[in-house]
Amino acid sequence: MMAIWDFVKDAGKSVFGKAEAAEAKAPAAAPAQAPAAAKPAQDPETTRKVAALKAELKALNLDKDDVHLTLRGGDTVKIESKGADRETLEKLVLAVGNIEGIAKVEADLPSDDKAPVFHTVKKGETLSEIAKAYLGSASKYNAIFEANRPMLSDPDRIYPGQTLRIPQA
Repeated sequence: MMAIWDFVKDAGKSVFGKAEAAEAKAPAAAPAQAPAAAKPAQDPETTRKVAALKAELKALNLDKDDVHLTLRGGDTVKIESKGADRETLEKLVLAVGNIEGIAKVEADLPSDDKAPVFHTVKKGETLSEIAKAYLGSASKYNAIFEANRPMLSDPDRIYPGQTLRIPQA
């Protein structure tokens, strides 16, 4: 079943940059290699944004061969992957959703009757406080940190509006 998650559109990592800067640096487009019966061509801005999203997934080592991204309406991303397990799909949702300019992410998680638990960081919150609220002990902050790798590189570097994956026992 396809699920949709909301994210804070104006918070997150900036990966899109300015369209004008990207166009100035981009080499001339090569002729399309897809057959005429393929999907309709995306506008250049959508193509640029999808490429930036894929580059971010590659930087996080989440860019498996079967991951397909579709950008709709400029701020909604649909993630499709046949081979990813539930944990990887949840990380893909967060990696894409925590990018500035993305408001919604759609994905089809394997059905095991357990909805993922996500938490949107509020101003002043720490991983320890979040761990106490969800896992019963502040000392379990590292479990949340590990569940959000590689998107998090330091447990002290979270920001308001960021969405985190909460591991379930």
